[in-house]
Amino acid sequence: MTAASRTSGAGVRAQTEAAFTSGGRGLVRLALLALGAVPTVALPFLAALFAGASVSSLLEAYYPARLFAVVAAAVAGAAVAGLLVRRTADRTRGQLVRWFGIRLPVEYSPRPVLERDERGHWWTGYSYHRSQAVARLAHLLHWAARDRATRSEIAWLVISPVAAGALVLPVAGLLLGGAGYAVTAAVDSRTYGPIDAGGVSALLSVALGLGLTGLGVLAAPFAVRGYLELARRVLDQDGRASHAQLTKRVAELTETRADAVGDQAAELRRIERDLHDGAQARLVAIGMTLGTIEHLMETDPAAARELLSEARQSSARALQELRDLVRGIHPPVLAERGLGDAVRALALDSALPTEVCVSLPDRPPAPVEAAVYFSICELMANAAKHSRAEQVWVDILYRAGVLRVTVTDDGVGVADPTRGTGLRGIERRLGTFDGVLAIDSTSGGPTTITLELPCELSSPRTSTSFAKA
Repeated sequence: MTAASRTSGAGVRAQTEAAFTSGGRGLVRLALLALGAVPTVALPFLAALFAGASVSSLLEAYYPARLFAVVAAAVAGAAVAGLLVRRTADRTRGQLVRWFGIRLPVEYSPRPVLERDERGHWWTGYSYHRSQAVARLAHLLHWAARDRATRSEIAWLVISPVAAGALVLPVAGLLLGGAGYAVTAAVDSRTYGPIDAGGVSALLSVALGLGLTGLGVLAAPFAVRGYLELARRVLDQDGRASHAQLTKRVAELTETRADAVGDQAAELRRIERDLHDGAQARLVAIGMTLGTIEHLMETDPAAARELLSEARQSSARALQELRDLVRGIHPPVLAERGLGDAVRALALDSALPTEVCVSLPDRPPAPVEAAVYFSICELMANAAKHSRAEQVWVDILYRAGVLRVTVTDDGVGVADPTRGTGLRGIERRLGTFDGVLAIDSTSGGPTTITLELPCELSSPRTSTSFAKA
């Protein structure tokens, strides 16, 4: 045997040993994955079974016992599954670090603190509740639904046992099938082509069984890597957004930009029309009147004085129209005193009694203030014109990086954006700032319209109070 052949044989043996060593390690890891997936399924199922059986036994004499049992089982199963969400994700992240050196950094969004307002209601950061226990539960569920990392962990809780089963079962089938085939070779009566001798047939059966077992061992590392690669894709917060998500986001930005440009152009046309038809026409008339006064000063002083009085009145009206025009562009009270005082001033001029509650630690950016102010103007005008309401409530507050405005009236309800341009215009105005409009208006009322705009507060001004108008 030459040196080259000995070297080649040694290399093949080393590669074979490395492959089976890796396969054995993969089998151990695959077994750990399978064992770790069992509690994820078994514990919620057992909790649901126990809760359902207990409620069914306690309420056996009542007709809706089965319904209550199903509800209790669902609640118990969901509660236990919720307790396993973060444990399962943390265990998988630890396996990625130990086995492949892959670290998945996780960052949870901050949870808003429960606050109690002057009316005794608990504010969760998203909604009001009278009961603190209900507020805590709603606070947790809403935060979990909005937090990206938690949503990924919930998805992984559902995906992990399915993925473990889909990857473990084929490998287990190869191992058990191969081992069984080799063990039963002595009693296997099948033949292989022209070979029908019992001893040769048994040897071939053993070889085939061992081959299947070896294939299962060699496939184990790939199954483990596939499982953890799937985990990385689900749990990785730094992964790239999908093409569909990026396409949708680009479409949204394109639409909001087009709406903003269109609204700006329409506003400029309105200003030009108001100037042309109002103040400009009055100023031209004043100029002509002053020219006439100049000719009448010597010949008819009385007529000149009369025309001068008319010119003074016309100038006062032109000045008032200019002030109204400027106020329509950006109200001075909004620029000087902020959104809260501007809405209070608006409530004083409203046709309906209006209660305003403002909780703003600082001032939002000027464009956001203007968008929210004119949206509230539109909503209050709609309440006065169409809702037949007797009272309006306006709540303005800032929590968790979101400016939230709620306008409620006790009118007849059935507010529908498709019936007019006002609510659709508000949606377009808010869309420029990634804001949303939510409408809750059933037949018979009341109507509650909520505006939410993500923003950062700027100036150190504080305004927290209640006011009635």
